[in-house]
Amino acid sequence: MIRVPLKSIVAGLAASVALVSAAQAGGLERGGYSIDLLFDTSRFATEAAVTYVMPQRDLNNVVDVDATDGTPGGAANGVRETESYTVPRLGAKLGIGEYVDCMADYSQPYGAHSNPGRNWAGANSNTETDIGSDGFAATCSVKLQAGKGQFRVIGGVSHLEISGFKERLTAVIPAAFGTGIGRVNLEDSGIGWRAGLAYEIPEIAFRASAVYYSEVQLNSISGVLDLTQNPFAPAPFGGAVTPIFGSATMPQVVEIKVQSGIAPGWLAFGSVKWVDWSVLQSIALCPTFTAALGCSSGAVNEVTSLDLFYRDGWTVTGGVGHKFNDKLSGLVALTWDRGTATTIGTQSDTWTVSAGGAFTPNENVEIRLGGALGVLTSGSSADSRITYNYGSDLVAAISGAVKVKF
Repeated sequence: MIRVPLKSIVAGLAASVALVSAAQAGGLERGGYSIDLLFDTSRFATEAAVTYVMPQRDLNNVVDVDATDGTPGGAANGVRETESYTVPRLGAKLGIGEYVDCMADYSQPYGAHSNPGRNWAGANSNTETDIGSDGFAATCSVKLQAGKGQFRVIGGVSHLEISGFKERLTAVIPAAFGTGIGRVNLEDSGIGWRAGLAYEIPEIAFRASAVYYSEVQLNSISGVLDLTQNPFAPAPFGGAVTPIFGSATMPQVVEIKVQSGIAPGWLAFGSVKWVDWSVLQSIALCPTFTAALGCSSGAVNEVTSLDLFYRDGWTVTGGVGHKFNDKLSGLVALTWDRGTATTIGTQSDTWTVSAGGAFTPNENVEIRLGGALGVLTSGSSADSRITYNYGSDLVAAISGAVKVKF
């Protein structure tokens, strides 16, 4: 019989694989969603974790194919597009009686930061894009005895706040009149929900779970189009700051996870996640003074857009964990993430190897460290403004977490 020792391996799995998976996720995913803390066997547990991701995507053979917004010139090869970023997560779990567990958590599920700068041949498509989010969620489960194990019914709600900006060169103009850079600032918030089922057999460290995370409707996107650096743009937008609005849908997610003890001190685990990134295609943005007309892609009042053209994302992970002694356990995993880019963008398939360790100095504290190294596969991009290609690049990530439980 496999005994409790595997608890620390399961904890290491949550931090070292789930968090480090941010290194290769597609779409706008950063930390994603996680309810792993809900399964902690302690009555009360708190957890703080952080992941630092270092992608290294370079663009080559950049060609400006649209001269109407100016020919920026600048570098056409070896342009570093990506920026390193940090993903935090905080959570607290409380057992209520024998059969109910609840958790509250803060995360940054979505984000992106592309910063090739202004001195490259594709500046008329993008000079910098930065998107961030804050997610607040509450999730509970009810346990029922079923055969040798326990059956869980899971449910909860979440609140998502998202904001960001995009800058690009709108025209090459005399320096005395401005830089020619246009900027869009946007923000919105929305409510989502989650539901799932799980079955556990503690004696063999077995758990199977399936969780659905709903779409989050962003029906009231608001912001501004700032063309103060291009007074020659068409009236009434040139040289002005114009309030704009739009709408979008953040994707639904389905995640299935399985883990089981396979020998004394050994655990195998795997997961499959589907994210409906194809709901994000071209997000139309329209002047607020035309709100009566609505706002849709291709509409007569569309003043600009955020073009993503994503396809659905799939992430598959498998690995093994081992308890070395009463205080130290570790794991290793392999993850494949299907790229979400279609005609534009740099999100190709990614292969990542991750490893992590959990140190438990006493029964109330767990300290976990993890790392990952991955390959961002090659590809190309072509839109109405620029074309370019990219080779196979590297991504690395490190993570750390501390859990206190009673």
